[in-house]
Amino acid sequence: MILGVFGPWQVVLVLGVVLLLFGGKKIPELMKGLGKGVKEFKDASKTEDKSAETAPEEQK
Repeated sequence: MILGVFGPWQVVLVLGVVLLLFGGKKIPELMKGLGKGVKEFKDASKTEDKSAETAPEEQK
């Protein structure tokens, strides 16, 4: 078995375990929080990229 390669049955198993652990009502809340975290990370990355691009111009 190669680690890192997930087949359809492994995905179904993981989703089933998550459903059992958290329940159907908590999963949308978890996904909403995950989405907000990803959005904040992307925004922070864009801000960092912009500040890195303007920094050499300010040093001149």
